[in-house]
Amino acid sequence: MDEKDRQIIRALQSNGRATNLELAALVNLSPSPCLRRLRMLEDGGVITGYRAQVDPKAYGLPLTVFIRVRLERHAKEVVDHFEKRIRALDKVLECHLMTGSSDYLLRVMVSGLDTYEDFIRNGIHPIGGIASIDSSFVYGTVKSTGVFPPVD
Repeated sequence: MDEKDRQIIRALQSNGRATNLELAALVNLSPSPCLRRLRMLEDGGVITGYRAQVDPKAYGLPLTVFIRVRLERHAKEVVDHFEKRIRALDKVLECHLMTGSSDYLLRVMVSGLDTYEDFIRNGIHPIGGIASIDSSFVYGTVKSTGVFPPVD
């Protein structure tokens, strides 16, 4: 991947609905080479999909929660069980394996505190093997972008 490919990716991250003509103009290419590069990025699995950015409050999910989870044990069967169960929970948008004092960081979206409590009691607790759950509620967002920074 070269710098021109990265320019195409950043332009698409800023406006995924740009036409090939618009994209080519943004990255200083003629349309044919631009489309060829775009198809190679898609076929090569670099571009994995396109999606709409939606206002969570307008959608009905005003509460974002980051949840740090620490497991009791790190045996393969415990980790595999936890990860399988987390993948099945639709309120979990992201689950990251972490270094530090927590094993996982989850990003969860819910409609309110009552829904969050139900999620913890009936979604997370039944998984088992969890030593601790620590939640942080988002009350404001300073910056949110889907555009990658330039590579140094």
